Amino acid sequence: MRTASHPARFARTALLACAIIGALGAPARADGEAKLLAPSGTLRVGVYPGSPTSMVSDAAGKPHGLAYDLGGELAKRLGVAIDYVRFQRVADIVTAIHDGKIDFTVTNATPARANEVSFSQPVLSIELGYLVPANSPIGKAEDIDKPGVKIGVTKGSTSERTLPAKFRNATIVPAESVKVAIAMFGRGEIDLYATNKPTLFEMSDQMPGAKILDGNWGLEHMAIAIPKGREDALPLLNRFVTDEQSSGALDAIQQQAGLRGAAKATRE
Repeated sequence: MRTASHPARFARTALLACAIIGALGAPARADGEAKLLAPSGTLRVGVYPGSPTSMVSDAAGKPHGLAYDLGGELAKRLGVAIDYVRFQRVADIVTAIHDGKIDFTVTNATPARANEVSFSQPVLSIELGYLVPANSPIGKAEDIDKPGVKIGVTKGSTSERTLPAKFRNATIVPAESVKVAIAMFGRGEIDLYATNKPTLFEMSDQMPGAKILDGNWGLEHMAIAIPKGREDALPLLNRFVTDEQSSGALDAIQQQAGLRGAAKATRE
């Protein structure tokens, strides 16, 4: 019996080769991306409690948050384990990413931070605002810049770097964390607090009668931060961000975390 013709054998061989490449190519590529983004085999996600942009807990004690949940989604996509590492404030997380001790977080993509870490495209934008306690004489932003007014900010934050140039008469008072800031209100050490509105809403829930002043003093552009030297993974991260935005997953994450004061991702 004659064997199949050379063209037929060649066609079958070519198809088999394509099938093998198709079967192995994607996992190999994904494995390479996983090694780049999580070289230890575990995606180390930096979070800090108290802000829905990072991590908060619901009534049942289950954690949610932009950094927390997006980190979990990315770990699933990469097929790696996940380790949530807690810090007191975001500045500490940025330092840990710069030092290669953390692989991932979501934070405000400022030019200063871009010198320390690499960022994906924006995930979402959020308003910056001011929180005042119950019965505060400060009713609008124009009432703030007066001698004796003490503006609380998170130590090492964008607010701490930005607001001294905006307010010449009021005093900027750094707080170690959001939790500490709430206690500072009770002791009269600060008159208002300035940060992103999702965090301010979380604070106001714990401060009866507190309110967030109308308007905003800018926008934060939240993006995924990774260590320098891993820029080859940015196309994957940007696709991941676009997928989360278009699929509705990002909306669900915001709702679960109770994230208020957010807007669609923009660049100034």
